[in-house]
Amino acid sequence: MEIMEAVRTAIQELIVPDLTRIREENNEIKTILTLTNKRLDDVNLHLADQSRRIDETNKRIDETNKRIDAVRDELVQRIDETNKRIDGVRDELVQRIDETNKRIDAVRDELVQRIDETNKRIDGVRDELVKRIDETNKRMDRLYDVVVRREEHAQSSQRLNAVERDMAELKRRIAA
Repeated sequence: MEIMEAVRTAIQELIVPDLTRIREENNEIKTILTLTNKRLDDVNLHLADQSRRIDETNKRIDETNKRIDAVRDELVQRIDETNKRIDGVRDELVQRIDETNKRIDAVRDELVQRIDETNKRIDGVRDELVKRIDETNKRMDRLYDVVVRREEHAQSSQRLNAVERDMAELKRRIAA
């Protein structure tokens, strides 16, 4: 038994101080582990809070995206309606312009015809007046040939001058 006691004493002298130190270190590790676990719990709580906030933010982003999509759809529809209205107004204006152009062409044709008729009438009046003037000139020539006396010739010259003035007046009126 002495040997056992000697072994026990040797073990106690060698191992017990190490065991005490191991126990102290183990207690320190437990304390550190407890503190680490508390910190991990705090981090987990913080992460859970951040995750909840991220989820709320994502939900708000999804709602905003839905609103943006709805506004986009509404604006696209309104733009399409506006484009249809613009096309309708354009078609109406093109039709009205075409009708106005047809009316302008008809008025132009009518006025050209009337101008041509007026020009024909002017030419007819001019031809008639030229013919009458020529006839008057012939009559005057015959009248001059018939008149023999000088006195009558002087009177005829005066009348001829008056007729020439009248003819000049008639020509001036025709030219005007």
